[in-house]
Amino acid sequence: MRKLASIREIESIRPIEGADAIECAVVDGWTVVVQKGDFKAGDLMVYCEIDSWLPHELAPFLSKGHEPREYNGIRGERLRTVKLRGQLSQGLILPFDVLMGAVVSLGFGDDVTEFLNIQKWEAPIPAQLAGEVEGSFPSWISRTDQERIQNLSVEFKLWKSENPTWEVTEKLDGTSMTVFSKDSEFGVCGRNWQLRETEGNSLWRVARNYGLEEILKDNGGNYALQGELIGEGIQGNPYKMKGQEFYIFDIYDINDHQYLSPMERKQFVEGWKLKHVPVLHSKCELKDSIELMLIGAEGKSVMGDIVGPEREGLVYKCNEVRASLKCISNKFLLKEKN
Repeated sequence: MRKLASIREIESIRPIEGADAIECAVVDGWTVVVQKGDFKAGDLMVYCEIDSWLPHELAPFLSKGHEPREYNGIRGERLRTVKLRGQLSQGLILPFDVLMGAVVSLGFGDDVTEFLNIQKWEAPIPAQLAGEVEGSFPSWISRTDQERIQNLSVEFKLWKSENPTWEVTEKLDGTSMTVFSKDSEFGVCGRNWQLRETEGNSLWRVARNYGLEEILKDNGGNYALQGELIGEGIQGNPYKMKGQEFYIFDIYDINDHQYLSPMERKQFVEGWKLKHVPVLHSKCELKDSIELMLIGAEGKSVMGDIVGPEREGLVYKCNEVRASLKCISNKFLLKEKN
């Protein structure tokens, strides 16, 4: 599970040009605007990631004087990427004493998401995508969410020293879809649930239109196809597509408990004439810093007509070992609508 709130250390504090009351705190690969003098380099604190839903009592200022909104029964607000006095600010830093009352001792790296009653904010899912729930997302299929590069500063240094090659794909702005075949069972899942087949469900309709049950059974073995469903009725359809399409970004071997390599995945997709997320590079090296990686994530999508919309970001998958990361475009985050 994603650590939405964890105990971390402030790496450094740096001034913001022209600002007297605020300054910038650096936490791993993140930059966060804080009140001047509230924190110093080396302080242990609680870092809350963007897209956290914070209870009102933790950060009442996020409501900007208005009544807090409600999400899953919690009154509060969503943490977003913002710019203050020209400085990018992502997340929120809370003083360590916010953990007073914890029944166990806590230290560096500990996950305090549940203790602080913080939730992951997710956009409401339209009825045709949500469908009827068959059960929980299968425990024997790995989840698809890659870690953000800002949380991988230690790993990034290791990868730079070992210098493997990476496949780079565009991260599409849609909804997560997983289709699996295991023994005699065929199923379709959204991000969090396995869905029952109903006439109005878009995920099941696309799975049937693509003939995915027959493809998986003809291929033999037990596999899960994981990808992004994009098009009409999904995230505002930024690619201006007609209908809906399933673009694969991972294939999980259920028997071997591992993902196919990038080459194996592309051979599978091409062999069955399915759609694959755009591959921008098959073999490349990481850029020299996390900052440069994030700058490289910005750009126009290759999915649109002539000039596509601002892309959501890039996903990197190692060709030699099982490792992956995602770089979300800050330009995309700053343009994101409420």
